[in-house]
Amino acid sequence: MKSVLSGIIQRLEVMTKATETEVRRFELEGVEKCQVSYFPEEEAFELRDSERNTTYRFDDIDLVAIEIYELLG
Repeated sequence: MKSVLSGIIQRLEVMTKATETEVRRFELEGVEKCQVSYFPEEEAFELRDSERNTTYRFDDIDLVAIEIYELLG
């Protein structure tokens, strides 16, 4: 069985290789739970919680992955 957390981390790692701002949506059963942007010039992620309409900034890939995992749980 494939780990959900490793799949999230793989998607985030791909974002970090881009030279321009990358955006990904994370959904559960077709419902968007959050949207994540990666800003290469700042080496930072921005997570927008779709339900609460709040935004968080992370400079650590593990922390943003855990937050996404919890939102999808």
